[in-house]
Amino acid sequence: MMAYDKVIYKKLSGIVAPIALQYLMASLVSASDAFMLGFLDQDSLSSSSLAGQIAFVFSLFYGAFVFGLTVLAAQYWGKGDKKTVEEVLAITMRYTLIVGLVFTLGTFFIPKQIMTVFTSDAKLISAGADYLRIVSFSYLLTGFTEVYFGMMKICDRPKLSSLIGSLSVVLNIIMNGVLIFGLGPIPKMGIKGAALASLLARIFETLMVLSAVIKKKCPSLNLKLMLYSNHKVLHKDYWKYTVPLFINQMGWGGGVTMYSVIMGHLGSDAVAANSIASIVRCIIASLCWGIASGVGIIIGGMLGRNELEKAKKAGGSFVRFSIWIGVASGLVILSITPLILHFIHLAPQAQYYLKYMMLMASYYIIGNSLNSTIISGVFPSGGDTKFGMWCDVITLWCVVVPLGMIGAFVLKLPVLAVAFILTLDEFVKIPAVYKHYMKYKWVKNITKN
Repeated sequence: MMAYDKVIYKKLSGIVAPIALQYLMASLVSASDAFMLGFLDQDSLSSSSLAGQIAFVFSLFYGAFVFGLTVLAAQYWGKGDKKTVEEVLAITMRYTLIVGLVFTLGTFFIPKQIMTVFTSDAKLISAGADYLRIVSFSYLLTGFTEVYFGMMKICDRPKLSSLIGSLSVVLNIIMNGVLIFGLGPIPKMGIKGAALASLLARIFETLMVLSAVIKKKCPSLNLKLMLYSNHKVLHKDYWKYTVPLFINQMGWGGGVTMYSVIMGHLGSDAVAANSIASIVRCIIASLCWGIASGVGIIIGGMLGRNELEKAKKAGGSFVRFSIWIGVASGLVILSITPLILHFIHLAPQAQYYLKYMMLMASYYIIGNSLNSTIISGVFPSGGDTKFGMWCDVITLWCVVVPLGMIGAFVLKLPVLAVAFILTLDEFVKIPAVYKHYMKYKWVKNITKN
């Protein structure tokens, strides 16, 4: 058994390392935005944080589509059916680009109306609208590249997706410095510079992905299949597994977005502190999310090859591993909190909020590590996508969000008390998640002969 564990963990590390690096690098963009804009003024930091929620909402859409791609394509790739994998890629790209176009048009034409959802502060609305109008063109490009990043991970090219994503992030951070502060002949653009840097990075990323496709380093996109596919069974299977993931993403992500809405109406200090704490948590959680993605790909491949008992044993091992990763991640957050407080300069009240929000992040990440591995990795690998949907939707919308809104707007609780309520979701659902895991409904081969 020990030798077997070494084999699967060696395989997991080979997949997780590049995926986690990609998550980490993406989080560093938000960190650089916050750090650099924080030097200008707190309003720029807060408005960019709120405007950035639109990109987060879009990520829920393409995330669900890519999840559906992973569920089906991982098993078909494990089975060796590359033709079907290409059809799944085309179907996924079709819907991702449609949604990307909607987000591009919305943020370009009605950015102020969108910002009013997140805050009533006129300064934050105006600055956030400027950011959204510039960055709007990036959503369509992001949809294209994210689908291909998902495909690269499945077809044994995780290092390629990580390389492209990392280079894009490095470019984004460099351009942030140049455009936000106006280095050399470039004029100082402030928050508009952060938006333009993001757009330029997405253009670079798209060109790199196109180059990889042309060089046949990953499956090519069949434009005919993207526009129309007559494989009705595959299309039905895709939506069978994607719809619950989509509802799950919308339920979970909508709830998380509501956290920002609630904080956005508690003042700029609360927004700024919550923004920094969330960025740090996302950076540290990169490994947890990388593990969840890797677990889904590995177990999905086993199930596609009908190695059901091996997949069951691997699942148990990965779940235990995720707990230890969560604990280690929490300790890292605690250890870096003094450094964050030293280098991030906020208003005194915001600094006070940040100190305790970092403490909350340190225990929140333990539940997040466990749940993401099971709900986003283990369950979908065998087509079990409905449970995660119900679990996240009920936990957030029936428990945590209503309690947070009551605490903030009815009981008028202190900001930190509201923040505490909003960190309860991961722990509320653990008993139900573990109970469902032990039923082993996820241990099945979903490919068609």
